Amino acid sequence: MVLSASLTSRPGDRESVFLGRHLTWLLVSVVAAWLTSRMTSTQLRSLAYPAFWLLFCLLILVLVPGVGARINGAQRWLRIAGFSLQPSELGRLILPMVATRQILKLQQQQTMGISSIPRILLPLALVLPLVAVEPDLGATVFLALGYLLALFFGGWPFRCFFLCGAALLPCTGLLLLLKPYQLRRISGFLETWQDISTAPWQVRQSLYALGAGGLQGTGVGGGWQKLSYLPEANTDFVFAVIGEELGLLGTLTVCMLWIFVYLSGRTVLKSEAEDSFRWVLGTTLLTQLVLQAMANIAVVTALVPPKGVPHPFISYGGTNLLVSLVAIGLILGPGRHSQGHAQNTVSQTDS
Repeated sequence: MVLSASLTSRPGDRESVFLGRHLTWLLVSVVAAWLTSRMTSTQLRSLAYPAFWLLFCLLILVLVPGVGARINGAQRWLRIAGFSLQPSELGRLILPMVATRQILKLQQQQTMGISSIPRILLPLALVLPLVAVEPDLGATVFLALGYLLALFFGGWPFRCFFLCGAALLPCTGLLLLLKPYQLRRISGFLETWQDISTAPWQVRQSLYALGAGGLQGTGVGGGWQKLSYLPEANTDFVFAVIGEELGLLGTLTVCMLWIFVYLSGRTVLKSEAEDSFRWVLGTTLLTQLVLQAMANIAVVTALVPPKGVPHPFISYGGTNLLVSLVAIGLILGPGRHSQGHAQNTVSQTDS
C-alpha cells in the first residue's frame, strides 16, 4: 500500500525511493522491536527518566532555527543522514514509560492523593508546550492521552482526574489562539455533512475515494484519487486509498485486523499481574495503538475534524513505524519473559 499510495500522475523513480526508505525503516524497526522485547522491567524502569530527558532535548533542538526542518509551515522534524526523525513520535513510547514508573512508585509509597498531582503531571507540563508550538495540536492531544491512559491503568484516583479536568477548563479560551488554518478545519468539518462542496479539500477527496471503491475496489494500483487529488495519500490518508483500491471489504478487513491485534495483545498481557510495570505499560501502548488507528479512520471518514494522524503499520513514515513496532515489542515482552520463567521453573523441578 505504501508503494501504491505513493504513485502520482507522473510516475518515476519517486515511488521506489519511498518504498526503499520504508523498507529500510522496517528493517531497523523490526530489530529495535526484537531488542526491546528482550528487556526486563528493571531495565525499562531505569531507562524511563534518561529517555525522557533525551526526548526533552530533542524537542528543544527541533525548534532551533536552521536545525529543525520546516515542512508546510510546521517545524517538527530533524534531518539525519537523509532520513527524517520526528521527536514528538518518540513521546508515544517514552511518556507512558515515565507515567507508569511514576504511578507505580506513588502506589508503593501509598501517596496517590491530591498532593501527587503537581509531581505526576510535571513531565507533561515540560513536554506538551514544546510540541504545541511546533505547531502540532494532534500530537499534543495524543501524547497527553497516552500519559493519562498509563495513570488510569495504574490506578490513579478518579478524583485526581476530575480535579485536573476542572483546572483545565479555563484553558478552553486558548481555542481562540488557534491558527487560521486550524479554525478553517473545524468550521469546514462542521459544514461537511451539510454541503460537501464546503468540506475541506482533503476530506472531500477522501470521501470521493471511499465512494469510488465500492464493495471490492478498483484493485491495487488502480486508484485515481491518489494521482495528485488526495493530499498525503501515502501517510495520513492511506486508509482512503485502501478504500478506493480494495473497497469496503478492504477497509473492513483492516478494522478486523485491529480487533485481532487488540485481543491478541490482551491475551499476551494476561500473564502479568495488573499492578506490574509491564502490564500497565503494555496495556497503555496497546490501547494507544488501537486508538491511533481509530482516530485515523475517523479523520478519513470525516467523523472528526481533519488532522494529521498516521495509520500505524500502514502509513509511510519511518518514525511512526519504528515507534509502533517497538510498542509491539514491549507488549510481547511479558509473554516472552513469562514463558522463559516457566521453562526455568520446570527445569529446576526436573533437576
